[in-house]
Amino acid sequence: MKLYKTNSIKVYNSLSRSKEIFKPINDGIIGMYVCGPTVYNNVHLGNVRTFMSFDMIYRYFLHLGYKVRYVRNITDAGHLTDDDSEDKIATKARIEQLEPMEIVQKYTVDFHTILDRFNFLPPSIEPTATGHIVEQIEAIKTILDNGLAYESNGSVYFDVLKYNEDEHYGILSGRNMEDVLTNTRQLDGQSEKKNPQDFALWKKASPEHIMRWPSPWGIGFPGWHLECTVMSTKYLGETLDIHGGGLDLKFPHHECEIAQAKACNHKNPVNYWMHTNMLTLNGQKMSKSTGNSILPGEILSGENSILNKPFSAGVTRFFCMQAHYRSILDFSSDALEASEKGFNKLMEAILSLKKITPVKESKLDIALWRQKCYTAMNDDFNTPILIAHLFEGVKFINLLVEGKITISEGDLEILTSTMNSFVFDVLGLQSHMSSDDTAGEDKLSGVVEMLIDMRKIARENKEWALSDKIRDELLTLGIQLKDGKEGTTFSVN
Repeated sequence: MKLYKTNSIKVYNSLSRSKEIFKPINDGIIGMYVCGPTVYNNVHLGNVRTFMSFDMIYRYFLHLGYKVRYVRNITDAGHLTDDDSEDKIATKARIEQLEPMEIVQKYTVDFHTILDRFNFLPPSIEPTATGHIVEQIEAIKTILDNGLAYESNGSVYFDVLKYNEDEHYGILSGRNMEDVLTNTRQLDGQSEKKNPQDFALWKKASPEHIMRWPSPWGIGFPGWHLECTVMSTKYLGETLDIHGGGLDLKFPHHECEIAQAKACNHKNPVNYWMHTNMLTLNGQKMSKSTGNSILPGEILSGENSILNKPFSAGVTRFFCMQAHYRSILDFSSDALEASEKGFNKLMEAILSLKKITPVKESKLDIALWRQKCYTAMNDDFNTPILIAHLFEGVKFINLLVEGKITISEGDLEILTSTMNSFVFDVLGLQSHMSSDDTAGEDKLSGVVEMLIDMRKIARENKEWALSDKIRDELLTLGIQLKDGKEGTTFSVN
């Protein structure tokens, strides 16, 4: 039996502002769309946190046995900056004196490289904006035909006030039209609009604009919001199960997506809207201008002025999973160092599972513990509570290794499979050791075991000074000995 048949999941829906029982449109099948990066710069830490959260959600759905079509786009055209309505990729191309598609390729490769290092599963489909220009033009034609857009000087704008006569522009973000007007920026092209809150579906390209395509309205390029409406509809249907992204995309990007989709298809485009919260660094908003920023690769290399030392991808991912995806997460060196200790204990415990010898009877209710793990994840993917339960499992493992409690063969199999499934398959953690490191650890284990044997002989001969010296010298090297009924074990701190 598929696990999803016995696990009911509650998802926080940004649209209803409440947790709802998740029911996919098609039984056993999920369609999920997540707004991907605009590839004009190195992927930043906030993006990685968002994609990591949805990678975890994707992994849990797969673990439960769902068939998931996960679509995450690449914005390689049409993303306008706030100050001059210039495509961000075209702007970066001018700065770096490269072709726009060189910029796209350079930073798409960086994006994939970083996600690979943090052990992300690839999406099912990764479409690009430039690969769907034709579909975007057709969508604009439909919106025009439905009377909810207008052409002005070679550009096409969505008519927000006309749409708002029958629908609610602001339904996702909770804004009314007065709020929208108050928060509308004075951007280039405002004089072309009927109303300041109208947004571009197609922008006329100035003579110096690099990225340009022919259209029924002249040479230009698509607006940023349209691509996601077009690609989510093309690959997941007119209504999809889940649409995700960072909290900063709720307005205006996702709000505009809803309006465009309803203007095209007259249907609610998404059943469950999900948003991840923001990141801070040392308690403050991340900002390049103030120097309070760090790139994901700089965490791994240690080449930064923020953290005391480098941290592995596994430790960094574990740190992110210790906060709920809808909570603000603050990066700091102290917090990462604390997570590193917890990560190491978790990995040591999983390695220690091999040392446990089962007996006929258990002194643990492993089935109840396993259900606690599922209950945590079923409650809006609550990874902090899951991790707390996993450390309860670590406590069980340590007691079993020390011979203080016993476990049956069947329960040991459940304990092992549950730990491995949630740590590696769902949370996506991986040891920071390479194959060479693993070989090195095997050699270290051999040396430490030899010293443990020497210490045992010393204790049998009542050579207490030598016994203590071996223990203390190992401790100074970060290797702690633990004496138990079944003998002496060690852990590396």
